[in-house]
Amino acid sequence: MLTVIGEGLVDVVQRSSGIEAHVGGSPLNVAVGLARLGHPVQFIGRYGRDAYGDSVAAHLRASSVMLPQAPDGLPTSVATALVDDDGAATYTFDLAWELPGLAERLPFMMQGTTLLHTGSIATMLAPGAADVLAAVEHSHPSATISFDPNCRPTIISEVDYARRQAEKFVTLSDIVKASDEDLAWLYPGVDVLDSARRWLTLGGSQGPAMVVVTRGAEGPWGITAAGEAEFAAPKVEVADTVGAGDSFMAALLSGVVDRGLDGAQNRAALRALPAEGLAALLAHATRAAAVTVSRAGANPPTRAELNRIEEAAEAAAKEAEVPTI
Repeated sequence: MLTVIGEGLVDVVQRSSGIEAHVGGSPLNVAVGLARLGHPVQFIGRYGRDAYGDSVAAHLRASSVMLPQAPDGLPTSVATALVDDDGAATYTFDLAWELPGLAERLPFMMQGTTLLHTGSIATMLAPGAADVLAAVEHSHPSATISFDPNCRPTIISEVDYARRQAEKFVTLSDIVKASDEDLAWLYPGVDVLDSARRWLTLGGSQGPAMVVVTRGAEGPWGITAAGEAEFAAPKVEVADTVGAGDSFMAALLSGVVDRGLDGAQNRAALRALPAEGLAALLAHATRAAAVTVSRAGANPPTRAELNRIEEAAEAAAKEAEVPTI
């Protein structure tokens, strides 16, 4: 079982062509992405007893994501995304984030979890952020922990606080993904790759095994103890960038699980992942994100879709090889 804990919300997307509503939230998108890639996954987050909450629950169930958390009496959170003519999205939020009673239910809810992912607003916004940190601390002895800060300066504007919160989770995580924009905001004036290299050292031998930086059209870069790797992003026609980073995160984690590297008992093997293994994970995750940016909203690929893309890429690579004489 894989577990994702964090915010679920409705993205109200405003384009020059009109307004659409999509279920979203970074952790929720990761949960859907993992489920579409064939993994059993549960989502722990809050949503209200309202029409938007009904759409959140229906969206998750449509992708076979399990929902152990019942709806509550607060309004479902809403993010308004303004998409420009280039497809880039900027956000404003109206949200509530709390998980009352979670601590008492954690031993039951987390039973059998081999990987726990969290990040974004859920790890920054009080009072729920404290519950999320407690869930990570509870799960760390048995599960792989992954984290994506997915910073939202319009919600958490105090960078010193955001930096402290992010580093708490980085220290407890095995896999960390951040965008270049996240790192530039958290550490102004510092090269983003140097910030990622520093994150790899947080927590010492108990800290991250892998830190990955997404860089938009430039493609991702990552680092492990064995070295660094990067992958060139394919050229695609962009519908919008909503959910692209979350699709990347889901596919990155899927690749780790497919290699049998999830679970605390496999931490040493994850740490020993060579640079070529990291490069393969980056390629897998980048192709998933490319599918998402090619269509509207946070709509990650299925395993069948991603397999077809990877088979085509493999065939093209073989065709490009120069035959030996």
